[in-house]
Amino acid sequence: MGAIWSSCSPDFGEKAVLDRFQQIQPKVLLVADGYRYGLRDFDRRELAERLRRQLPSLEEVISVPYLFPEANPLPGGRTWEEVTGDPQEPDFVRVAFDHPLWILYSSGTTGLPKSIVHSHGGIVLEHLKVLGLHADLGPGDRSFWFTTTGWMMWNYLISALLLGACPVLFDGSPATPDLNRLWALASDARVSHFGSSAAHLTSCMKADLRPGDDLDLRELRFVGSTGSPLSPVAFEWIYRSVKRDVWVASLSGGTDLCTAFVLGSPGLPVRAGVIQCRGLGARVEAFDEAGESLVDQVGELVIREPMPSMPVFFWGDRDGSRYRESYFNVFPGVWRHGDWIRVRSDGGVIIYGRSDATINRHGVRMGTSEIYQVVEDLAPIQDSLVVDVAQSQGDSYLALFVTLNPGQSLTDQLVGEVKSALRSQLSPRHVPDLVQQVGSIPRTLSGKKLELPIKKILEGVAAEKALDLASLSDPASLTPFRELAVEFSRQAAARPSG
Repeated sequence: MGAIWSSCSPDFGEKAVLDRFQQIQPKVLLVADGYRYGLRDFDRRELAERLRRQLPSLEEVISVPYLFPEANPLPGGRTWEEVTGDPQEPDFVRVAFDHPLWILYSSGTTGLPKSIVHSHGGIVLEHLKVLGLHADLGPGDRSFWFTTTGWMMWNYLISALLLGACPVLFDGSPATPDLNRLWALASDARVSHFGSSAAHLTSCMKADLRPGDDLDLRELRFVGSTGSPLSPVAFEWIYRSVKRDVWVASLSGGTDLCTAFVLGSPGLPVRAGVIQCRGLGARVEAFDEAGESLVDQVGELVIREPMPSMPVFFWGDRDGSRYRESYFNVFPGVWRHGDWIRVRSDGGVIIYGRSDATINRHGVRMGTSEIYQVVEDLAPIQDSLVVDVAQSQGDSYLALFVTLNPGQSLTDQLVGEVKSALRSQLSPRHVPDLVQQVGSIPRTLSGKKLELPIKKILEGVAAEKALDLASLSDPASLTPFRELAVEFSRQAAARPSG
């Protein structure tokens, strides 16, 4: 129809939804009456009504019955059955290649999320390439990726329809009743392409799951991982415990382009811990500070030539200044993505995490993802967050926060194992001064660790100024960091001023 669409996950809070949808002033709101996670149902009808009142641009509200199939529509709205009850032949509208297709959003941790607009032609061309050629997806395949409707991987997943493949959808917790849940889905639905996060795959490994022994995965030929780097031991676990002849591909890209630009290829060897290649038509390189290209050295991830799915603009950014500041303010005319990358001489790629989250200890720089890989490879540890907190004397204090697997506790012995592993595998200068257990690691609604906001909080910035609380998946996860910030402030005040 030539219309533009956008989505949020049903579990987003009221402010998170309004921060996004109020920017784009939607005419039509399709809203689910609830969602299910774990063993609980969450009624969202009251939230939907509040959203309707606070989006004055709305001309139509359509209720999608999910938890309450017999319920009435929202006041003044219609049900999905009413809208779809009189099937019509599609009336296709021809639009320009760069006509807006959908709007995605940045994490919005420090302000309003950026409203990223992608084009019809750019996305179709890019997703045909990335799914058809790099993922070897085609007619008859069944593709699954564990994602919410608030993450770009949802858009990526449904583009399987372009290739004649069938997207497989899942609603709920990947760990209920246990971590075998998604593997059982892959077996039941005869999934050929299975996608998840590095965190989920690592959790399965630490739980010593062996889905290949217990389930029928004969149709499975591809396991994809994104969200963070997949460790070599996780690669090995998939081949040992899921399927010996499966193709494992780690991917990295971003919401900004709604694609992976370093990813897999069916014609290349798989190396544990290494992304197979750069994408076709994606001139991805590592730059040093002077803007010179590096090989076999870590540098800033840049894209030197335009890609079809680069945003056409940000919604509301009338002069394009916010767009330019986001990507082109470091290397003029060259897209800087904000990750550390090493392009190997054999064409493989390794991502080391956000370049703005690098920890420089006495001249030795280390990406936070390298620290996470070592720490989270230890069996008792489920998740972790590391921040380098500036001190008033010009020094810094390296703090590591961990969550543990059920039945584990943070003993002196485990702290010693963490420090020993970091000292021997990475750098003596990156051994943490503090190792503390927390209930959960603060993450955005799309699952990204909040390293910089937590660093600001521990350095004395009020949480409300350090980040947008509505961007948090679990606001309660901030509590121990607020408490520790108070303690750091008290200790600083007690030090002699000279």
